[in-house]
Amino acid sequence: MPSFYEFFAGGGMARAGLGDDWTCLFANDFDARKGLAYQANWGTAGELSIGDIRGLDVGAMPGEPDLVWGSFPCQDLSLAGAGAGLKGERSGTFHAFMGIVSRLADQGRAPRLVAVENVCGTLTSHAGEDFEAICRAFAEAGYRYGALVINAELFVPQSRPRLFVIGVRDGVAVPPELLTPGPVDPFHARALRKAVEGLPDGVRERLLWWNLPTPGRRPTTFADLVEDAPTGVEWHNQAETKRLLDLMSPVNAAKVEAARRAGRRMVGGVYRRTRVDEAGNKAQRAEVRFDDVAGCLRTPAGGSSRQIILVVDGPRVRSRLISARETARLMGLPDDYVLPRNYSDAYHLTGDGVVAPVVRHLARHLFEPLADPAGWARRAA
Repeated sequence: MPSFYEFFAGGGMARAGLGDDWTCLFANDFDARKGLAYQANWGTAGELSIGDIRGLDVGAMPGEPDLVWGSFPCQDLSLAGAGAGLKGERSGTFHAFMGIVSRLADQGRAPRLVAVENVCGTLTSHAGEDFEAICRAFAEAGYRYGALVINAELFVPQSRPRLFVIGVRDGVAVPPELLTPGPVDPFHARALRKAVEGLPDGVRERLLWWNLPTPGRRPTTFADLVEDAPTGVEWHNQAETKRLLDLMSPVNAAKVEAARRAGRRMVGGVYRRTRVDEAGNKAQRAEVRFDDVAGCLRTPAGGSSRQIILVVDGPRVRSRLISARETARLMGLPDDYVLPRNYSDAYHLTGDGVVAPVVRHLARHLFEPLADPAGWARRAA
């Protein structure tokens, strides 16, 4: 059975995606409130450590993990080229993460696999320098690496593109079917290809193009996950819904009108955003999408407001905040996943997480063939 460490663990969504065939040896997060959610779902066996990753003692981490996972903070990378990037206080913890990988290697415990996840703005942050720094760190630690851009909407009804960089330790045999000679859609997006072209030769020569199969058709829509009687949030009254509709531009108002005429129940996701109007003044706008997919869940720290649900059923239009349970469903978590009772804590937990079915897809098609070839062969037979 393969094992792993999970850093920036949050509520253990990478663990949820890896599944019961994987053993968690060690987990860490800075946020004590997220730690309570982690323990509520995964127990208190002692693998969770709460504290700054920069202060962790590698010698106290048990065992020899096959995989070290890190969904490091995105705040300094969210606005491409505009933030502090990997020099920032939060996203800069990537360096501490890779330092742990290097110290494990010094102790003869180098993991077979290292995986990081972050926003796609990483590709262009500081004109590509931050992506180069990540790739260089993998190469210098003794890993061949490959990058993938995966939009969670292939698995769940949420538009959530994310960058994954996955490294395999030198000396680990890579089955040829896991590689492709060059970039292929949909996981090697144009922005990724451009970023790779900008890498120095010495870094690029360590790069692999992972060959990841495209999943089957997603079985659910946004409307399938929406509750008629949600817990923790209330439906807006008519005046509140009207105020929301009044914030819409003519284009977005037309989307609502088209939904009224659709002849079926339509569910849209709404975000309030600041836009510049025709006179050059900043104004708040409500923007809606009716494509059976929710907008990307974001936390206030990520620079966005909470998502609002708009339900249109013929002439009837209702609105409210998305519920905590609905956000968990959009992250691919089961309904028995324990969420914090406080709405803000629950939204922050899910909005900061990684989509569990995306991790499962990576585990099935990359991690398990590389970390536990014999076990993978038995399960595939």
